[in-house]
Amino acid sequence: MTGGTEATQAHTPTSTKDLHGAPAAGSQRAFPAVSVVIPTLNEAENLPHVFARLPASLHEVIVVDGHSTDGTVEVARSLRGDVKIVTQSGRGKGNALAAGFAACTGDIVVMLDADGSADAAEIPRFVAALMNGADFVKGSRFAQGGGSSDITPVRRYGNRALNLLVNALYRTSYTDLCYGYNAFWSRCLPYMRVDCDGFEVETLINVRIAKAGLIVHEVPSYERDRIHGQSNLRSVRDGTRVLRTIWLERVASVERRRRLAGFRAIRPRRVGEG
Repeated sequence: MTGGTEATQAHTPTSTKDLHGAPAAGSQRAFPAVSVVIPTLNEAENLPHVFARLPASLHEVIVVDGHSTDGTVEVARSLRGDVKIVTQSGRGKGNALAAGFAACTGDIVVMLDADGSADAAEIPRFVAALMNGADFVKGSRFAQGGGSSDITPVRRYGNRALNLLVNALYRTSYTDLCYGYNAFWSRCLPYMRVDCDGFEVETLINVRIAKAGLIVHEVPSYERDRIHGQSNLRSVRDGTRVLRTIWLERVASVERRRRLAGFRAIRPRRVGEG
């Protein structure tokens, strides 16, 4: 479904060691190279749990570090000798993801949080949906088969309200606008153009993917509590930034349509036109 979302039936990966199932008919290639991008800031205690759930046969794992002081980089290297470390230039999750995306060399890119809340063993589910025709696959805590033990009532209701707004503006059917577990073909990166710093990055990506008219599927995902440490997410502050992002993207869309309409109106007539 172009410019909207489809739910993909949940299934449990047969093994965390098995990344690729049988290739779908007409898929781009039998075994696409999968890059996993993990933004980190003082996540040394959580990385062993996250890395233990990563499927085998990944093309690359990219840890983007926000100048951690707890040995996050050293832990990542000890857990996986081939890990690629990128130090972000600025601050915030959006900046970290942009740096990670720029370093990716795979066909498929997976966004994965470092706090243990998202289960890396679900990655084959995302890859399967991409190989079945999606351009972009959203994890959803609210699709049938998904869930969360971490989301608060305030965040739940805020997410629902923002969902309704984006779905009304862009004729999408997202069920979980602000969840950060997503995967996509690398060819989608030019449409996303991540240029924000904070937790509004998921909304920015979802809105720009919708504006581009790409094929979006949703897959159910279960969000667990952060294993160690405290989240940097602040509901009111970050909710306000998400709302501002939606507004700015809508204004940009309206301005673009106006410019295109003006261009057509002043287009010079060709020879032979009446």
